[in-house]
Amino acid sequence: MSRSGKKKPVGFATHITAGGIAGGCEALVCQPLDTIKVRMQLSRSGRHPGTKPRGVFATGAYIIRRETPLALYKGLGAVLSGIVPKMAIRFASFEAYKGWLADKSTGKTSVGGIFLAGLGAGTTEAIAVVTPMEVVKIRLQAQQHSLADPLDAPRYRNAGHAVYTIIREEGFATLYRGVSLTALRQATNQGANFTAYQEIKKLAHRLQPDVAELPSYQHMAIGLISGAMGPFSNAPIDTIKTRLQKATAVPGTSAVQRIVAIAKDMWVMEGFRSFYKGITPRVLRVAPGQAIVFAVYERVSTAMEKITLVHEDDGYSE
Repeated sequence: MSRSGKKKPVGFATHITAGGIAGGCEALVCQPLDTIKVRMQLSRSGRHPGTKPRGVFATGAYIIRRETPLALYKGLGAVLSGIVPKMAIRFASFEAYKGWLADKSTGKTSVGGIFLAGLGAGTTEAIAVVTPMEVVKIRLQAQQHSLADPLDAPRYRNAGHAVYTIIREEGFATLYRGVSLTALRQATNQGANFTAYQEIKKLAHRLQPDVAELPSYQHMAIGLISGAMGPFSNAPIDTIKTRLQKATAVPGTSAVQRIVAIAKDMWVMEGFRSFYKGITPRVLRVAPGQAIVFAVYERVSTAMEKITLVHEDDGYSE
């Protein structure tokens, strides 16, 4: 608390630190579901009449049986190296955009302003971190080699080797393949995510006027609900993006042509439902992931605010 008694706005460093820690926690817990989601999206099973695509549990069991349980964590290095800056950028940019869109007289941001701030945050993280991280992650996750067999050598040994190989063989621009779809997915994700979270959080405070700070379990519940909004709104975009980023570019074709070709092939060969492949593990990953992210973020940012206030009070008392 400042001398005037007013609560000071949370600093940029707090958003960066809290967002980064929250992102790391989410990655460690939710990576297996992301690997299953990617394998389901890349799978061509179910193309032939009378056959069905593998479900969540069948895909997970198939990976474990053929590649060992550690295979569920393929791509974790790429995720951890990217998710900490991604979450830091997400929360810091959201708060910045929200501040710019706030009413100058009241300092409050409308629901529409929060949605726009979420769109901006999603686009920012997609361009700065998410696209190259996803290209590397998907290439690693798509490798169906056994981690128990030392002779079964994969094309990409780890995240660093994948980055080196992709740049050397396909060029630096490959790391930004699918950036438009990634930006669209992240923008709609965060627009829906932050809007739902902020509005439900306001409702929770109105229903509990005597509670100054919501407990962590309520932050988790709100994050769980808000986190499920994005995947249902943009599943086709995510599936096309995954296939685009896994594939090697065909010379002489533009990004738009490749996107159209992938969508057309999916529609003709696999039907409408193929655009929603991997939706179950994606929701199961994203929704609990956001529950973890928001709960950890709120807890860390609150702790950092208290530490800052203690230091300020000590300074005032000297």
